[in-house]
Amino acid sequence: MSRRHYNLPPLATLSAFEAAARHLSFKEAASELSVTPGAVSHQIKALETDLSTPLFVRKHRGVELTEDGEALYEVLGTSFLKVSKVLEQVRSGDSENHATVGSTTAVAALWLSPSVIRFWQEYPHVKVNQMAQDTSFADRPDLDFFIRYGQEPNSSLPHTKLYRDTLTPVCSPELAAELKGASLGDLTQHRLIHLETRDNTWTTWPEWFQELGYTGNLPAQSRVNSYALALQMARKGAGLALGWKRLIQPMLSSGKLVALEEFSIPAPNNFFLVGREDEHLSEGALALKNWLLNEVQGGSV
Repeated sequence: MSRRHYNLPPLATLSAFEAAARHLSFKEAASELSVTPGAVSHQIKALETDLSTPLFVRKHRGVELTEDGEALYEVLGTSFLKVSKVLEQVRSGDSENHATVGSTTAVAALWLSPSVIRFWQEYPHVKVNQMAQDTSFADRPDLDFFIRYGQEPNSSLPHTKLYRDTLTPVCSPELAAELKGASLGDLTQHRLIHLETRDNTWTTWPEWFQELGYTGNLPAQSRVNSYALALQMARKGAGLALGWKRLIQPMLSSGKLVALEEFSIPAPNNFFLVGREDEHLSEGALALKNWLLNEVQGGSV
């Protein structure tokens, strides 16, 4: 059979393999590609036949990449990102003054958006698109980089450390005065505002108490799916929220919230800037990345 110029197998097989390798799931790859799992399996079998080597180890509850599969996925992921970036530049009509950054809704509201506004004061010509979502950004090749708490598993993207935050209960000034000298057990007698989102990397109240050695029961009187809402409730005296001190520093400095400093512990993970290598960023995206890193070093977050 004659080959094309680059001696590549059909691109449909490579696309199906890349999606399945990224998700480590034929079912999730099929959902992303809007085909059936059987169609994904068929394309991958065709690719394995073409290459004369298995790319996945099929298991009862999923799949794992073989050594050849890992090598192919690494190069495909990088190549697809490069193609995606060029296509984005072609569509936008501006290859150098364009940047797209992602974060959770909490990070966007509390730090990223104010930082981007400061960035525009010095780089007004750079077009910055912000994408806020509380789910993984691993499947967003349109992003130049995104802010993540904890390292992305199974990711070939570079991770640049931003900072490690401090976790401490926060509340209204009135409740803080009431809790002066309180014990861990005393805290549990007040409403704990539990944050529940689709992003399961954030530290929860049970994990925080466990880190401090508390093994008693915790009340679950209030649950919210937005960190901004949790902070708003704490400000109004409705209970205690688990505070990320550097992230909410403006609210602490203004006195709207008070941190119970005696219960502060380091967060288990760091915040990272995750995205493309610098040489694959446009001039505008690289300027924004360096700006955000300098903001962190300068203590703006």
